[in-house]
Amino acid sequence: MRNKKPSLSYRENYLRSVEFKGPEYIPCRVIITWPIWNTYRKKLEEIAIKHPLIFPDFKLESIQYDDKTGVLRVNRSIKDPFGCIWKFNIKGYQGQVVKHPLEDWKDFKNYEFPNPEDGLPSEGSDKLTPWNTIFENLEKLKAENNLVRISLMHGFFFQRLYYLRGFTNLMKDFLTRPSQIYDLIEKLTEYILDLVKILLKFGKIDVIYFGDDLGTQTRMPISPATFKEFIYPSYRRIFQQIRRMGTHVYFHSDGHIIEVIDQLINAGVSILNIQDRVNGLDNLNSLCKGRICIDVDVDRQHLVPFGRPKEIKEHIKHIVEKLAMKEGGLMIESEVHPPTPLRNIMAVVEAMEQYMWLF
Repeated sequence: MRNKKPSLSYRENYLRSVEFKGPEYIPCRVIITWPIWNTYRKKLEEIAIKHPLIFPDFKLESIQYDDKTGVLRVNRSIKDPFGCIWKFNIKGYQGQVVKHPLEDWKDFKNYEFPNPEDGLPSEGSDKLTPWNTIFENLEKLKAENNLVRISLMHGFFFQRLYYLRGFTNLMKDFLTRPSQIYDLIEKLTEYILDLVKILLKFGKIDVIYFGDDLGTQTRMPISPATFKEFIYPSYRRIFQQIRRMGTHVYFHSDGHIIEVIDQLINAGVSILNIQDRVNGLDNLNSLCKGRICIDVDVDRQHLVPFGRPKEIKEHIKHIVEKLAMKEGGLMIESEVHPPTPLRNIMAVVEAMEQYMWLF
């Protein structure tokens, strides 16, 4: 199956999968984290070049390597446009917020969000990307007949709330319900809606990405009722604005989020990127199959880095057998982290290429 050539463009096949319109194959991709690129370098580049369907965004010489290989420690801090102080300790990985601008509600009175007209923020960055740069990149994708997609920030809402307030403070806010938490949620919602309105001035965009890690390993830190009161209404306002323009909403969350899948679907999510082992394939089958396009995140914590190649291949086969439909509605991704051996990356690639062709 490796040399089989699709007749559909990547964009058309992707959209058919999302819209349940009979894709030719299951969109599959491997996402390599920078420390893994820096470890394997040319060997991994050769794999990406030989398997373009699995590495659709890879471009030769696009990775900047460090002089040293392996995991590199750093000690870097930045202040983002929201006033959050971030600290980073591993090169190529996201940091964490160590100082929260609204830790004390007394600072809320004079707090201001970034000006939406100044550009699009990125999680863990001290800069805004100017809109002209955003629109130039979208125009290039459109001109090349590629999938026109853009990320509107990982950690855009639930996580942004605790970046601003601090996690413990936010959990207390959900219990004690001070008036300020409702005001903060409204201001954050309006800010994101302003970003969406500017972005949609471009015209036809196929997919807008949102990320918000809602779960822990075994459960959510808030109840479904709390989610429905504080998070769901804003999600729905934002996502419905996008869906009304004919654009799909791609939503990513790490962790266990089974209890709010119905709310995510009702809010307007088109594509749900969700972890397989943490949430359970049986649950994804009963709650998602045929209702929403699932982008299954293959177990990156245990199976991919530490499993045997045979186990990896059998698991990917099981995902397809459990969740694939001829009409579409399934994608598969594998995000690769240290200390994954090269043979396991190849096992993922070979399994995806073998099982991606529908029936």
